[in-house]
Amino acid sequence: AVYGTVNDLSMVGATPLYITSGLILEEGFPLEDLRKILTSMSEAAKKAGIKIVAGDTKVVNKGKADGIFINTSGVGIVDKDIDISPLKVKPGDKVILSGPIGNHGISIIAERNGLTFNPPVLSDTAPLNSLVREMLKHTKKIHAMRDPTRGGLATTLKEIANDSKCCIAIYEQAIPVPSGVRGACELLGLDPLYVANEGILIAIVSGDVADSLVKKMKKISIARESCIIGEVTKRPAGMVFLKTSIGGTRMIEMLSGDQLPRIC
Repeated sequence: AVYGTVNDLSMVGATPLYITSGLILEEGFPLEDLRKILTSMSEAAKKAGIKIVAGDTKVVNKGKADGIFINTSGVGIVDKDIDISPLKVKPGDKVILSGPIGNHGISIIAERNGLTFNPPVLSDTAPLNSLVREMLKHTKKIHAMRDPTRGGLATTLKEIANDSKCCIAIYEQAIPVPSGVRGACELLGLDPLYVANEGILIAIVSGDVADSLVKKMKKISIARESCIIGEVTKRPAGMVFLKTSIGGTRMIEMLSGDQLPRIC
């Protein structure tokens, strides 16, 4: 919850400062679990360098809230020389991914359903504000950024393509998918491209700075596996294509139906 709001602010180039937290508790929710959650949120806020400044708590009847719902909102500051928007995406731009996909969603499925995978799949959840800060120090030619949470990498890129009226081509062999995630997706019938993430970002940047920016990102611990996974072309507008490892082309669409697992 904390990192989600911090990362949403970071994706528009803002420096996150403060967040609020609203809790909806189901009657009978264990106080021990609540203390554990609040301690975790406090530690997450410290790690992200922000403050939780306000909150609210409501209690609903048993069976009406699935245990606990946490709602956060945040405030940050965007410097006047930063202008990050999908509307700035243009042909010739490169698509950068800051790390492997699928870890968060698969780890949530495993935890909720008592599943184990070999190798184990751990969530990548992390605050991205420090990474974004270093990226913006390196270059202001970052045209769009998103954290591929709901709907995963595929849905996020499709949204950017729709907003920019450009075409995005990505390369299957360039996209890092951990072996544990790949194996779990094959077992569960899921596509890693649509699995949620909470500790990586997509950046669409001017082609002339892409290589140097990736080199800079690789020096930062949470982005050591940063790579260029695709490029932007003019047409067909609003489309995303995956160039497969066997030489074919697959059209990428928005996630249809409910996301598995349901996270937010």
